[in-house]
Amino acid sequence: MQTITRTSDDAAYADAAALLRAAKKAVALTGAGISVGSGIPDFRSPGGLWTRFSPEEYATIEVFRRNPAKAWELFRALGAVLVGKEANAAHHALAEFEQRGWLHAIITQNIDNLHQQAGSRQVFEIHGDHQHLHCLQCGAIVPTVPDHFEETAIPHCAACGFPLKPNVVLFGEAVRDLEAIHACIAGCDLLLVIGTSAQVYPAAALPSQVRRHGGRIMEFNREAALRAVTGPGDFLFQGDVLQTLPALAAACRRV
Repeated sequence: MQTITRTSDDAAYADAAALLRAAKKAVALTGAGISVGSGIPDFRSPGGLWTRFSPEEYATIEVFRRNPAKAWELFRALGAVLVGKEANAAHHALAEFEQRGWLHAIITQNIDNLHQQAGSRQVFEIHGDHQHLHCLQCGAIVPTVPDHFEETAIPHCAACGFPLKPNVVLFGEAVRDLEAIHACIAGCDLLLVIGTSAQVYPAAALPSQVRRHGGRIMEFNREAALRAVTGPGDFLFQGDVLQTLPALAAACRRV
């Protein structure tokens, strides 16, 4: 695996750009690290959401069904973290890759909608999204409004009266778009792994799946997380994704 630590390494970036542009089906897998530059901290980092709200106590589907008011304490805090955040340079680089035909799709573990805000159209959200509320009783989906996270009252479904929950995957719920993600990753010959250690399933299975079928990996993280999966012909862009992804985009324009 080739490790690139300087955005000024023009030759290495040119090699990576040529690989991306030549890929028949490049796919990006993104995690919390791509949104840190937009002011959204990793939930597991010091001061992150999970240090204030135990997942077992607030973020399971059983807790929501038993005590939705308690679950909504977490949902309001999450809403406060996400409100007003804007896509950053890394999100925009991926959107450019898609628009230029160099990237087939994005598979994201994030719920912040920043890929779509940047202009990406083919986005699969493994853990749902925080821009809608979901009724577990009748299946209704409604857009969120600021009042949902500012008022103390729990929002209820207008159709059936059941308490609404944000359209995010809680612990104990099935992940989203799994069939579509499997179809997306089939035939992928280049996987960009960005801002994630890819340790949580189903995302954890994707890098090794691509490698087993002869695909290659580009990892964008501050520290290497995929050494057990990557090998010859792969790239590690070590550093801040707000710098490395735009630098790759610039190199792709020069090829």
